[in-house]
Amino acid sequence: MHSADILPIRPMASNFAGQFSAALLSPDAPAPDLVTGPRGKRAEKRYNVYRNNVTVSLIAALSSIFPAVERITGTDFFRAMARFHVRETPPASPLLFEYGRDFADFIDRYEYAADMPWLSDVARIERAWLDAYHAADAPAFRAEALAAVPQEDLGAVIFRPHPATRVISSDHPAVTIFAMNRGPGPIGRVEDRPEDGLITRADDEVTVRLLPPGGAAFFNALLSGECLAAAVAAGLDTCPAFDLSAAIGEMIASGACSAIEPEISNV
Repeated sequence: MHSADILPIRPMASNFAGQFSAALLSPDAPAPDLVTGPRGKRAEKRYNVYRNNVTVSLIAALSSIFPAVERITGTDFFRAMARFHVRETPPASPLLFEYGRDFADFIDRYEYAADMPWLSDVARIERAWLDAYHAADAPAFRAEALAAVPQEDLGAVIFRPHPATRVISSDHPAVTIFAMNRGPGPIGRVEDRPEDGLITRADDEVTVRLLPPGGAAFFNALLSGECLAAAVAAGLDTCPAFDLSAAIGEMIASGACSAIEPEISNV
């Protein structure tokens, strides 16, 4: 179908765009009165074809953003769930990769997914993966910069997070489930336990790392602008066995931070 197949009666009407789009995601709504076909006839069928194409395109966008969720649920279940989400949540941006930011919250409310309580957190990890992929570039933090800080000043160091860095926490093994379903590999049983994931992009490759106990509190503190001492305290408060050396090593290896704030002396 060509765009010329649907023509407005009054193309200059200021409310045409709003009326045209308002009914696109409402399958029971009639075609807007301002929309007609050739020779001025009602364009109900033509508009329904266009409406269906829009819905199918948005479902396809969700499928490309959330492949692990689709593999878990199966294609038919996913498309039905995605269709309900599309009707409830129209896109707010012309960029399709921006669509689906509310999908995880929708899954939380979707009654047919209630027996998969970890599914929404898998969706949050996939959304964070895509956001990390599209995040701005920044140089990775180098260990030499931290080594140059005098010992007595280490606690006051503030790290500048890489724009791609995200932390997702779940009451369920969402990181493990995400990893098993992101590709075509085998799927096994998983012990139901809380997991935290660190999503970063180093060397143009997005990675999702399973954080040890206390790791999420540590990284969340750093990402919010807390100094190193406060981040360590947050990690220890969550887990008395929090390993600072391992956390620093993870920060450097993952590229979670890009630099030390310039206020720190002797850096």
